[in-house]
Amino acid sequence: MLFSSKAADDTDRIRVKICGLTREDDVVTAIEAGADAVGFVCYPGSSRYVTPSRLMALTSLVPESVSTVLVFVNPTSEEVREHLELFPHAILQFHGNESRPFCDQFHVPYMKAVAVKNPSDLIAAQDEYPMASAILADAAGHEHGGMGECFDWKAVAAVRNELHKPLVIAGGLREQNVREAITLLRPWAVDVASGVETARGIKDHDKILNFMQAVRRGGDVSPAQLEIA
Repeated sequence: MLFSSKAADDTDRIRVKICGLTREDDVVTAIEAGADAVGFVCYPGSSRYVTPSRLMALTSLVPESVSTVLVFVNPTSEEVREHLELFPHAILQFHGNESRPFCDQFHVPYMKAVAVKNPSDLIAAQDEYPMASAILADAAGHEHGGMGECFDWKAVAAVRNELHKPLVIAGGLREQNVREAITLLRPWAVDVASGVETARGIKDHDKILNFMQAVRRGGDVSPAQLEIA
């Protein structure tokens, strides 16, 4: 199981990762709202970057029932290993141009993010990264995610049955559109950052709660619709 399981039988539930957390009260709110995973950006080039010392403080608030995801963009092996020494149970998310050998070398669960320019990018990624626990589809933008832009959901929906790995969708998700994204793409999980913020790295607690409620409404579909193709 990529994210920690909250129930003995929750295979049909849409999971939620809230990413880019930088403040203690935002972490607590995300967890209390029911997030399955919380993400922390370990890329110094991001405005949501948190140092290892800040990570220690933030992850101390995360219970075992919630997964911790560390987001990297083209890191060195040493950087990743240093973080894993501090956070050995973390899930890794590679959001840059990391190669398959690079991602596989750490022998821990990881997600490989794909900037979707064409639906075939996702099909190619699942073949290129067979050891990835999930493929994360994000919009192709000027930065490595977190820009609040959507990729072409309908184009990806046309090839959804060709995607056999768990699909995590990100990019431009918010309360108002997450149900549509869930209906079209039948993801294993959704990943939100800017859609629950008032500023970069500053979460809005009402938006978190509203997003979680919208996901629950969007996930109210038949089990057959939610099976990983």
